Amino acid sequence: MGEPNYYQTLRVTSAATQAEVKQAYRRLVKEFHPDRNPDAQARDEMVRINTAYEVLGDRQARQSYDRRQGRYPQTASAGDRGCRHGSARQRSARQTATTADERIYRWVTQVYHPLNLELDRIIDALDEQIDELSGDPFDDELMGNFMDYISACQVVLERAQATFESQRNPSVLAGVAADLYHCLNQVGDGIEELEYFSLNYDDHHLHVGQELFRIARGLQLDALDRIGPLI
Repeated sequence: MGEPNYYQTLRVTSAATQAEVKQAYRRLVKEFHPDRNPDAQARDEMVRINTAYEVLGDRQARQSYDRRQGRYPQTASAGDRGCRHGSARQRSARQTATTADERIYRWVTQVYHPLNLELDRIIDALDEQIDELSGDPFDDELMGNFMDYISACQVVLERAQATFESQRNPSVLAGVAADLYHCLNQVGDGIEELEYFSLNYDDHHLHVGQELFRIARGLQLDALDRIGPLI
């Protein structure tokens, strides 16, 4: 089977500019992000949207994709070709802008998106786990399932932290990185509170854990709002 039609996924034509691709991606992220559209179909669509943008959001990857699809890549406009006659300073400025865009793209695709998926795996499951446990917190099987969830959260959190630390964020995304940093801390503290509850059955720890996860979700949404205009 051939590759999916990423243009259809992002709801743009094959003639769309890179700016139009970014704009379409931003609009779809807001529409289908699991925090604002929590059904399973929206989550699957979000995966497809991210995959499409990883290809179409990068000029070289998009050109390779177009060639594989039998499309002819757009040639540079006369204005673009004329840049070779510009000053060295103008060329340097364009190269600097391209490099900055590449750093942003790389951080968003290799850090931001994978990190958010890991956070969703932890936070989204909490309410269901608590509902299941509420049947009888003193039931060994139910508590065992809850403890398995906590252990899984600890593994996912370590993976998320490693992802966050794998690259230095571009300066323009410092606010996004700060939100995610605090979000990870809240999740870590929340997991610790849930673990305390599994040891002493004190509802206080359970409620604190829920509140910390709620704060973490808010920080995750703050990061989404910050990054939206930049991607």
